[in-house]
Amino acid sequence: MPYKNEGRSNYPKGFYFKPENTASDNWLQSIPQNLSQNTVVKEIQSINEFNSFYPMEVIATEEERTELITKNQNKGFIVFPEDRMYPIKMKDRIPFRWVNKNLSSFSGQADKGEYFAYQLGVYALDDLENLTVCFSDLRSNNGAVIPAKNSSCINNSGIDYTGKSFDKNVSVASKNVQAMWCLIDVPQNAKAGLYKGKAFVSAKGLPAETINIAITVTDKTLVDGGISEPWKQTRLKWLNSTLAQDNTVIAPYTPLAVKNNSVSLLGRRLELNSDGFPAQLQTFFTQEMTGYQTQPNNILSAPIHFIISDKDGKNIEWKSSGPVFTKKEAGAVQWSATNTSTALLMKVAASFEFDGFISYTVKLTALKDVQLKDIALQIPFNKTASKYMMGLGRKGGYRPDNFKWKWEVATKNQDGAWIGNVNAGLQYSLRDEKYIRPLNTNFYLQKPLLLPSS
Repeated sequence: MPYKNEGRSNYPKGFYFKPENTASDNWLQSIPQNLSQNTVVKEIQSINEFNSFYPMEVIATEEERTELITKNQNKGFIVFPEDRMYPIKMKDRIPFRWVNKNLSSFSGQADKGEYFAYQLGVYALDDLENLTVCFSDLRSNNGAVIPAKNSSCINNSGIDYTGKSFDKNVSVASKNVQAMWCLIDVPQNAKAGLYKGKAFVSAKGLPAETINIAITVTDKTLVDGGISEPWKQTRLKWLNSTLAQDNTVIAPYTPLAVKNNSVSLLGRRLELNSDGFPAQLQTFFTQEMTGYQTQPNNILSAPIHFIISDKDGKNIEWKSSGPVFTKKEAGAVQWSATNTSTALLMKVAASFEFDGFISYTVKLTALKDVQLKDIALQIPFNKTASKYMMGLGRKGGYRPDNFKWKWEVATKNQDGAWIGNVNAGLQYSLRDEKYIRPLNTNFYLQKPLLLPSS
């Protein structure tokens, strides 16, 4: 229907106009009253291409679907090769586009250095388990080869955000469609020509289906893998990127510099205590945040430390050994420290990145049976560096003298706060060993925080 958008492009708010009767009375009177009996639907139009259902959401009729199933009734599933320009959208319907499709082969065109993507749509005739796709080499008539290792299916395997490889078991319920996205990393030095190979789609207890793959490699060489043309799905390669694990310093940040027990970075400095925790955090930004000053702004009034008290409320005293630097790179520094008492062992491991992010893992082990009254982390802020506060459900503003808070992970994305001043402050986040980054903003409830066990 005619409408106008009163929102933003990424958060649209459609306002539909009220219908207007622009037809003449003579024309209206000429329309037969039994219109429904002799009217044929000729086409359905969309207001623009973005809102179009064509072609991947125009469904096959029940008769067409039944005919497809009858032709393939001796199989457990049907494979529909599909171009990357038509992403599979429906999970419980077969698009009309697939009714007369060639089910045995797929062809496409890629440039040298391109990350070429295509789909194998699997329609399950029975419940499927362990659906996998594997590949052969792609060979040209002149003997050139794109090895099988350059082909992959991102539904089956990949690299997670921590840089670790993983395999995934894909299951598909009967009468459902699963899009298997397949990728070919075409080498930049590949010779132009037609390359042919095979993709093998299999499921537990069923024979594999073979799809012939033919890719024409052009003379054009891409230096960016094709990411400048995202509509070709070339950025799917980013799902398996290990860029986050690289410790390359990004401008305008500066390389980390370690001197004795201190680490310096852009406009800031960290001084470590013998227990491995920060003895002081300093910034050198001016009040206007447009330059640096020689006199530091101290964020802490005392070192960050754990207060662990025994059953009588007496604080346990520690013997500390550290910090010991285990890694010194331009973009990341790591260290460890060991703290002991008569009854406890506390091991501290930490990493520091060039943008100022510090990650701490603290492991507390009882050397013998012991009763404790409390374990608390204390961050003593300098008064001038704690004028404002934001987080833990509190909007930005002046820091209150007292503030009480408890976890509400079911409905609120709250695991830390920022406390500081204009040119000096500290943001902390509380995480345990089960921490997985939640989704943010309006997607949070789909994947909220995991409540820490403590």
